[in-house]
Amino acid sequence: MTRLVEKFSSTPEYRRDVLPGSGQRPTSELTVTADADAVTVAFDGGQLRLTREQADDLRQALGEALTQRREFLRTAGEHREDGSYVVSRRGANSAGHRKVFDSFENLQRLYRRLPAEFTAETVGRTGLTGGRRHMLVWHLVEHPAFDCELVSRQPLTVRKTSASAGGSDVASSDTEPASSDHVSATTRDLEPEVSDA
Repeated sequence: MTRLVEKFSSTPEYRRDVLPGSGQRPTSELTVTADADAVTVAFDGGQLRLTREQADDLRQALGEALTQRREFLRTAGEHREDGSYVVSRRGANSAGHRKVFDSFENLQRLYRRLPAEFTAETVGRTGLTGGRRHMLVWHLVEHPAFDCELVSRQPLTVRKTSASAGGSDVASSDTEPASSDHVSATTRDLEPEVSDA
């Protein structure tokens, strides 16, 4: 939405079939027109007329809402302007302490594919290494969008507590060594669309 208002302020009339960053079509037509004094937003049969100053304030507020950073006890999550979602260790600034997902939905997809009870090692099979896998597990526990609970700190183990508890099994047992064929098939099932940053 930030981009929409920003584009509207310099374009006499702008129509958008797809909401930015979502790939989804809006439920109604959104039309924005601008004249010398004001910006008018028409939607669902309603209309909102804003001064240029109000439109600029709205753009800034939308930008802050869409690119918010939320801190938890051990981790933080940040929705970026480009639609990506960053999980980071709270208070850390280096790239080694964060994982960038193409979108929050990709993180949700990874979570859905995890088994009903999983460890940091299980998350590591998706390609995360070192402390990032532990950071991600803590983030899943702390973030309210993921219905799970901490079972054990050593080893770091989490259990899903809702209908999402189905997941796909990563290995029949964490104590059995998995064959390389089983691990590679499992990794394919768990791989989210992510990029390191």
